[in-house]
Amino acid sequence: MYKRSDFPDGFTFGASTAAYQIEGHSFGGAGRTHWDDFAETPGNVIRAENGAVACDHYHHWQEDLDLIRDAGFDAYRFSASWARVLPEGRGTVNPEGLDFYDRLVDGMLERGIKPMATLYHWELPSALADLGGWRNPDIAKWFADYCEILMDRIGERIWKTATINELWCVSFLSHFLGHHAPGVRDIRAAARAMHHVMLAHGTATQALRAKGVNQIGAVCNFTYSQPASRSPEDIEAAATFDDYYNNFFMSGFFKKEYPERIVSALADHFPSGWQDDFDVIGTPVDWLGVNYYTREIIKATDGPWPGHTSIEGPLPKTQMGWEIYPEGLLHFLRRCHVDYTGDLPLYVTENGMANPDIVVDGTVDDVVRIDYLARHFDAAKQAIAEGVPLNGYFVWSLMDNFEWAFGYEKRFGLVHVDFETLQRTPKASYMALKAALAS
Repeated sequence: MYKRSDFPDGFTFGASTAAYQIEGHSFGGAGRTHWDDFAETPGNVIRAENGAVACDHYHHWQEDLDLIRDAGFDAYRFSASWARVLPEGRGTVNPEGLDFYDRLVDGMLERGIKPMATLYHWELPSALADLGGWRNPDIAKWFADYCEILMDRIGERIWKTATINELWCVSFLSHFLGHHAPGVRDIRAAARAMHHVMLAHGTATQALRAKGVNQIGAVCNFTYSQPASRSPEDIEAAATFDDYYNNFFMSGFFKKEYPERIVSALADHFPSGWQDDFDVIGTPVDWLGVNYYTREIIKATDGPWPGHTSIEGPLPKTQMGWEIYPEGLLHFLRRCHVDYTGDLPLYVTENGMANPDIVVDGTVDDVVRIDYLARHFDAAKQAIAEGVPLNGYFVWSLMDNFEWAFGYEKRFGLVHVDFETLQRTPKASYMALKAALAS
């Protein structure tokens, strides 16, 4: 494991979580979300588990912030739940929700932890899902209004603010593949969600800037696209994957255009007037967050767009079945810097792995995670040596949590959580990072 002194002075180390995955959404007056609806639908989530209790961070937040401080992390990337602040998505504010985030931010500052807020991490209020959710163009305004309400309360104390986490997951994964809430599998719904999530980001960024909020960023997830062979068909299929997964969002933000492959495939499904929205979508940001986990091996298939499938690769895999491929992180840090962002500061806002961790005699020996992180820190260090302006690294995740459609089965945490007793047990990876950050 690298030491803190191996990275530049001022490099920020942190841990990340998400509201619905840890808070306990049945507490504190939070409204219903489309993840509650998705989880209640048979077959969507393992054992129909949901975020009603999760890690009960709502009541254990002080203990959890102590874990962040004691590890030596500089910053904590947390998210706020739209439905906790506005149970119906619009209209009446839930005072308990704002009070919770107030206490949480103050608790970070009291412990010397820099608060990094993500304003949306997938928990859309059900009342807005009833109105079409991300398919409805009005969602850009709804989202901006929510962001203003929350940031009016906590904004002055926030170190950095991200609008929407992983726009590909919010749109394509959830509306084309149907793997996440709302579980739609429809090309037109996906195209509209892809555009509206971009527009919502830009609209909220402009609204917050007008309020005097600074240090606003975008957070995108990236997956390395590897052709299954050297055939022209597989190479083109991998390029298509790369465009709709990685380049679509980056190109919209930083070039005010979408990749031609995607426009030719989806233009008939985009909302009318979509070409006129790029000045809002491309509103300048102050930093970019890079979420990275794995690569996919892409093979061309017959059939409708996008005309490919993913095949199993040869590398060691995490509990999620994802190949461990640190070279992909270096690739995307280089690409973002050279092709899109120039001198804009970059942060690795998520990186980590799921592992079937168990507590034995009070300890969790997740040596495989220590190795995983060391190899990805190595990629980050290489990027910095090449001149990439990488300013920080956030591990996913602080603790085991509700892993969306996989329920409580996949464990990404540096801290083990017993979901019956809510006991927190720092893993060997937590202790290794603590030692690294102290040195």
